[in-house]
Amino acid sequence: MIKQLHISNYALIDKLDIGFDDGLTIITGETGAGKSIILGALSLILGERADTKAIRDTAAKTVVEATFDISGYQLERFFIDNDIDWDEHECLLRRELSPNGRSRAFINDTPVGLNQLRELSTRLLDIHSQHSNMLLSQPLFQLSILDSIADNGALLERYRKQYQQYKEDERQLQETRRSIEQMRHNEDYIRFQLDQLQALQLQPDEDQELEALQSKLSNITELKEALWNVETELDSEENSILQRLGTVALRLEEAERNLNDVEGMSQRVRSALIDLKDIAQSVTSIVDTLNDDPAELARVDDRLNSIYALERKHNAQDVNALIDIQHDYERQLNEIEHNDDIIEELTARVEAARAAAGKIAAQLSDKRHEAAKRFGKELLALASPLGMKNIAFEVAFNSTDLNANGTDSVEFMMAFNKNQQPMPVKETASGGEISRVMLCIKTIIARHMQLPSIIFDEVDTGVSGDVANMIGEMMADISRSIQVIAITHLPQVAANGDHHLRVFKTDTDVETLTHVEQLSQDEHIMEVARMLSGKDLNQAAIDNAKSLINHKHKND
Repeated sequence: MIKQLHISNYALIDKLDIGFDDGLTIITGETGAGKSIILGALSLILGERADTKAIRDTAAKTVVEATFDISGYQLERFFIDNDIDWDEHECLLRRELSPNGRSRAFINDTPVGLNQLRELSTRLLDIHSQHSNMLLSQPLFQLSILDSIADNGALLERYRKQYQQYKEDERQLQETRRSIEQMRHNEDYIRFQLDQLQALQLQPDEDQELEALQSKLSNITELKEALWNVETELDSEENSILQRLGTVALRLEEAERNLNDVEGMSQRVRSALIDLKDIAQSVTSIVDTLNDDPAELARVDDRLNSIYALERKHNAQDVNALIDIQHDYERQLNEIEHNDDIIEELTARVEAARAAAGKIAAQLSDKRHEAAKRFGKELLALASPLGMKNIAFEVAFNSTDLNANGTDSVEFMMAFNKNQQPMPVKETASGGEISRVMLCIKTIIARHMQLPSIIFDEVDTGVSGDVANMIGEMMADISRSIQVIAITHLPQVAANGDHHLRVFKTDTDVETLTHVEQLSQDEHIMEVARMLSGKDLNQAAIDNAKSLINHKHKND
């Protein structure tokens, strides 16, 4: 439920803070006092289009902020999915408009997009006006009413998951058919490419090994000469590094007998001599293996050229990428050769998923038919006292192919006069009749499920007397389940309120401002009396107002 509404710098509102309670809150005021302005501000919270013309002071931003009690609403998943701070008790929605036309939205002070704001706010607040009555003629809305009454939420969610699985399996089947058809068309090309790749018998990282061998074979002469020079320097017959280090070791040994400072140095030189002798022997062995082999070099060159040619052809970075391409061609040919088995398996999966979805859809349909009967009885019982004593109602069901909502297409059929055949709502009902029917529907739905807070915007227009009394009582009935806020000009409706807000305007020297005040019980009586008598308030109107209000309390 909405607990607090703050509006600043919006149309005729400088700054306004309104508190709301549970039950039925009545909002009244003279025509033009600013009731529609408050609804306009609330529509911003619902993610509606922002109009900079509504900004009162173009030097400041407009802010609309609403605090909601969300205890009992299953909303945690929304906050987690959208990475917004979660408080199981309270939620703050805010919309800001800048004079330059920029609009910003926030949930619990976290910046969000309008889609996110709209998704959450519509689960918290429902503004019901003459315009929203158009929903009644929409088949999907009619179907959702039956699902609400049938308590189909969990079953419908299970169906949609199964239906989604069916559509995904069907999509995979179609894509596989198209892919196989394309591969069949390209089969000769694929085989030719694969034959070329398989003929080379490629090995992982082979190109790197061949390039290293090519570099070695191409530089045999230079390598042998360089290593021969190393061998000569290290261990030639005269004045080699090893001979000179041997002499150094002897001199250090002589010095160590008389000088402690050089102790151990001779041993270190002897150790270096061992390492260098090992290096010299290794170099000699390597030199012996280095032989010119033009035939081997030619073989390596040819192999690399063949690999490079295929890499360029297939736009591959290296041999490993070519091997991946080869495996992909092999996979495609395998699918072509076994396509009948693949299609058969996928077709069976699609049929099984469709059958599973169809089974759940049948359960949904049965429950909807049962709900339609209950709904019709409840609707007639509620609508008859609202000036529609001759109303007739039925739900026309038609079967459809599987879709996101099952296999049912429904049409609400109504007649409002005797000897009139029920016709689709959009073809037979007047605006006032649809308003009353929608009020009945929301009364019924409120008994079956948790709805967002409802704001009724003058849906009682065009009625009076006993019908007005019944509308007020129905709003009070809904308010026992959910928070209801009603903007009304009818004293019979206002008398049913648990709380009463009066909207009024004041004039200053330079501007007109809209204000809202919370009425006490005595002020509530006087306001209802004024609605009864007009400008000439008298005792009879006051007594009549008390009688209406006391009648409400007796019903409670």
